[in-house]
Order: sequence, then structure tokens, then C-alpha cells
Amino acid sequence: MNETELPSIPTVADSISEALDYQISHYPSSQYRDVYKNFMQDFFGPGHILADTAASGRYLRHELAEEGPFEGPIYEKTGYKGNFYRVNLSLIKDGIVPYNTFFPAFVESVQGITPPSGEEWMKTWNQIDSVIKAKKLHFPDEATDRNELQKQFVEGNYIAHHSHRFNDSVHFHYRIISRDIFESRILPLVKVRSKKNN
Repeated sequence: MNETELPSIPTVADSISEALDYQISHYPSSQYRDVYKNFMQDFFGPGHILADTAASGRYLRHELAEEGPFEGPIYEKTGYKGNFYRVNLSLIKDGIVPYNTFFPAFVESVQGITPPSGEEWMKTWNQIDSVIKAKKLHFPDEATDRNELQKQFVEGNYIAHHSHRFNDSVHFHYRIISRDIFESRILPLVKVRSKKNN
């Protein structure tokens, strides 16, 4: 690079492409709906599963009681903006983050969220989908996923669930926590444990 040239600033398309590359390399069993869910979570957060806080608490405790493996990363950013983190429930199971710290962080992550309107989200998703097409990416059962999601969009429903293929291959138990709350309350506890183990 010439000394007078400034480094190029990543475009939105570049950031989307990088997020897609991450998804494919870390979750090779992803279907189209799993890719959609990752980007959707980045804008909508966990609000859709917190209509009933008490029920969410009961379900979280039920999930923590499961005997199966809690795989996947300890934490990772969602989508291409990183507005939220997927945070592994193993942090509670392994005693790194107390339940009474984790669950309030999860609940409070909904507060203050202003999700995009349907029109705004469709504009964003179409931009993301254009990058998927430009990269010539193809996913298992893509036609079925596209059709099912399109039906949801027509009904004004923008929430998607992971595919069975994703869940069966990853065993990733997590909750969505906002970036600011995660980095101020959860991440310091993770770093303290990491230092103790080194």
C-alpha cells in the first residue's frame, strides 16, 4: 500500500460477508434459517422469548438440569453489528457466572430495545440476502427454509428457530444478552476465571 493511501474502511457488505464466513466455518451444518436467525438476533435480541419472565426462568433452570453436553463457544457476537452476544449456559453450570447474575442480565437485555419495523427489517435482511447470493452460498433445504420464512414475513412474523440439523450437530445452549450488559457484568467474571486457570 502506498504511504499516502489510507486503509480501506469496511463496508456493510464486507461486515455481512465476514459474519457469513464465521457462521459457515464454525457451524458447517447451518441451514438458511440458522443464518437468518443469527442476523435476526442481532436486531431483535431476546425479546421474543421473554414475554413471561417467570416462565423463562423455569425453562432456563430446566435446561440447566439437562445431562447432555453444553457445547459451542463460551460467547460470541450475533450478526454483523454485534449488538448482542450468544452466551453459553455452561458459564452457569460450571460456576463461572452465578445464576442470579446471568438471568437478570438476560432479562434486562430486553429493556430499552427498539426492534426495527417490519419494513426496516426486510430492507436489512434483503441486503444480507443479496450478500449471500453474491457469495453464491447454498445451504441444505434452502428452498424449503426460504419458502417458510417468506410465509412468515407476509404474516408480519420475523422470528425464526434453529433447524433440527443445527441443534443436533451443535448442542449449543445459550441465551442472548446485550453487548453492554455482557461486557460490563458477565465478561469480567469470565476473565477472572481465565486468569485463575492460567
